[in-house]
Amino acid sequence: MTEMVYGSMPSRTSEPVLPRWWRTIDRWSLTAVLMLFGIGLLLGLAASVPLAERNGLPSFYYVQRQAFFGGFALLAIVGVSMMTPDMVRRLAVVGFGLSFLALISLPVLGTDFGKGAVRWFSFGFVSVQPSEFLKPGFMVVIAWLMASSQDLNGPPGKLMSFGLVVTVVLFLAFQPDFGQAMLVLFGWGVIYFVSGAPMFLIIAVLGLTSVGGVTAYNTSEHFARRIDGFLSSDVDPRSQMGYATSAIQEGGFFGVGVGEGQVKWTLPDAHTDFIIAVAAEEYGLVLVLAIIALYTTVVVRSLFRLTRERDPFIRLAGTGLACVFGVQAMINMGVAVRLLPAKGMTLPFVSYGGSSVIAAGITVGMLLALTRARPQGQMSDIFRRGR
Repeated sequence: MTEMVYGSMPSRTSEPVLPRWWRTIDRWSLTAVLMLFGIGLLLGLAASVPLAERNGLPSFYYVQRQAFFGGFALLAIVGVSMMTPDMVRRLAVVGFGLSFLALISLPVLGTDFGKGAVRWFSFGFVSVQPSEFLKPGFMVVIAWLMASSQDLNGPPGKLMSFGLVVTVVLFLAFQPDFGQAMLVLFGWGVIYFVSGAPMFLIIAVLGLTSVGGVTAYNTSEHFARRIDGFLSSDVDPRSQMGYATSAIQEGGFFGVGVGEGQVKWTLPDAHTDFIIAVAAEEYGLVLVLAIIALYTTVVVRSLFRLTRERDPFIRLAGTGLACVFGVQAMINMGVAVRLLPAKGMTLPFVSYGGSSVIAAGITVGMLLALTRARPQGQMSDIFRRGR
């Protein structure tokens, strides 16, 4: 017996592509992503204008660029979400391979834009951050390896994935980009846990991560400075964290009013890493809670749909993509309210950044493709066959 997961509609093989896509896609998650992008443009109108004026650019220069890159992101969401799981896997392998080659060439060809970390390729009119594009491909490749290890006579996928994640984390740490390194390691840990990893191995990885953190603190001035600033009981009111904290406090529940916020005039990264501070100051806790609810909608609905998926590759890849998407948003907002050390991580679809928004579009496109309703048997059929 076959039936459409999340409903009993039969498969319509002759149905046109777009109607079939619209019928099988998770429309709640898609709507939440579109709303996040709209909120990002709204906040960009407030946060990026002062920066544009300081740089001698037209007032809405950064907003127009965000809308331009956002258009590519929306095309990526629609195009990738129409793919089959096999096509998603092939795209991920190619994307990960190209991103990894770009990552290892950063020390020679990359630039730091004066921020102390070589993370970008500069092409004059645009810059590209390879680590943003590496994440979605990496999650799917890791899921493929772990799912393959469950096959009879399959490859040692879990061991191969461990070697791959160690390699990627080391290259990210050398930039240094400890935030992305920890996010990649977290995604690998989630997929490994869902695939049935022994608790001993998870504890061992946590121990190695702690050792790596202590080593980084003792050897990297950049890392140590951020940790010391986070642990300090006093916050310099003229630091980015000080400005962000003050803005969030000023905003209260309903905010100080549209366009009335002051943090955008003093905070250099108000349109990127600390965009949530602008939202909290001008629109208050109400908008912040709405943003959190939208991210929660995407993650929770995706995970719920994946619980009814039979294919282990789809379950693992979708879980990794959903968790990394949600945790990146949580890290960005956690930094702004000083729950976490500064990471230099954007808020997906809301922060300004071409690489960030397009990579987020690819991530969500893959996630929507993997959570689409497809003709397949019930999960209970597996248990009946095993009797």
